[in-house]
Amino acid sequence: MKRRAIFPGSFDPLTLGHYDIINRGITLFDELIIAIGVNTDKNYMFSLEDRKRFITEAFKDVPKIKVLTYEGLTVDFCRKMDAGFILRGLRNPGDFEFEKAIAHTNRKLSDIETVFLLTSSGKSYISSSIVRDVIRNGGDYTGLVPDSVRVK
Repeated sequence: MKRRAIFPGSFDPLTLGHYDIINRGITLFDELIIAIGVNTDKNYMFSLEDRKRFITEAFKDVPKIKVLTYEGLTVDFCRKMDAGFILRGLRNPGDFEFEKAIAHTNRKLSDIETVFLLTSSGKSYISSSIVRDVIRNGGDYTGLVPDSVRVK
């Protein structure tokens, strides 16, 4: 049986923190599905097409990675994709507390395990919201995101 994991998020945009977790996480699984969650109540800076393109381009040479979109509960998407694991990155203690509650809930709803990886120390300060703020204010965001993320 394939060890398939889902790495869910909004990826608005993909950051070097995400990139780090994906590159390290892929070594643990036979297949990693980067799952872009669609929440109609959320206002995104980047369109779904742009977010998907950023990720697809960043990992175009990694055959074990798929990029898909989904709506609804992550555990339902995991079942649909026959994934036994959810991969999540942790930057700080706040992330841990938040992610722990979600992992416990997901475990209550399903038999899907959550695997946590600590973000590499040099990238632990990077978040999508910080990147969006830098972009909005005309700052140099290129050291915070993979080369595939370009603002027009």
